[in-house]
Amino acid sequence: MNWFRRQLLVPSPVPGHCANCGSALPEPRPRFCGHCGQETEVKAPSLGEFIQQFGGAYFSTEGALWRTLWRLFIPGQLTLEYFAGRRRHYVLPLRLYLTMSVVLLLALRFNSQLEWTDDAPADGPPAAASAPTSTPQAGTGALKPARAASGPQRVHRGLIIDDKDRDELTMFELGAWRAGMHQGKFYCEGFSDKVCKRLERRLTADPQTAQQEFADLPSRALDHLGQAMFVLLPAFALWLKLLYVDKRRRYTEHLVFALHQHAFWFAMLALLTLKAEPVAVFCALAMVVHPLLALHRVYGTRWWSTLPRAFGLMVAYSVSLGLVMTAVFIYLFAS
Repeated sequence: MNWFRRQLLVPSPVPGHCANCGSALPEPRPRFCGHCGQETEVKAPSLGEFIQQFGGAYFSTEGALWRTLWRLFIPGQLTLEYFAGRRRHYVLPLRLYLTMSVVLLLALRFNSQLEWTDDAPADGPPAAASAPTSTPQAGTGALKPARAASGPQRVHRGLIIDDKDRDELTMFELGAWRAGMHQGKFYCEGFSDKVCKRLERRLTADPQTAQQEFADLPSRALDHLGQAMFVLLPAFALWLKLLYVDKRRRYTEHLVFALHQHAFWFAMLALLTLKAEPVAVFCALAMVVHPLLALHRVYGTRWWSTLPRAFGLMVAYSVSLGLVMTAVFIYLFAS
């Protein structure tokens, strides 16, 4: 227990000493520490300085990456260490975020997390493998997954789209922006003529072409995940800035917290690709509990203040996520 408490301690900077390694600094004070090389004047970086921190090696002989990954699982620890000036001791926030995003993308690729699957057994007689069957439900707009040719098994064949399924199909509807099929006729409102024509081409294509389009959709969405996250990450930091305006922190400080928190979420999502139930339960709980504890520790608010702010952050970020994913969805169908 004492060892664990020591891991949670964040040493306070001592005047006249390096904030990173604790070595005494000579007078006049140099720009960099002669022992570890870190800047002696540590302050919240400007946006330009923050971007410059990207670059350099992910690995080091001192094991900075491994120390960083260990601290990543302790809520708020990396952010507190960064604010305390211990920056050369760990991988910088932007590099850590990019590393974990690459790990997640590779995990999704290798484990085929985004494949369309059907767990239901086929009840009919054996059929040719090239001619899967489906039971359309007219008027529901449902897109039925393909059934196996024979026997109860998992099949990765994309979607079978019947003409009757498209008689009543809402592709998108948000305020004045609407697109879909009604009584077999395509409608599109609020979008440009160019976008409407592309959406119409997608929806009115023959079943085989539409099936291939939907089968390729997960892979295409994964290709745009990085761009979507580079929109969501600054939005997350902006919501933090607004919710914790009383803390008078710079936007880049909230961005540091956002980078560390998203790196942790990416690590949990990568673990979920292992498809083990105990791991899934642990990751699901950690993705909820970890940010609560991190907010409580980093911003130093009491629980009665942390919980409503965390709820507001969840709502605001969920709305941002929904809008960005909707934009990606429209782009994929209109491109």
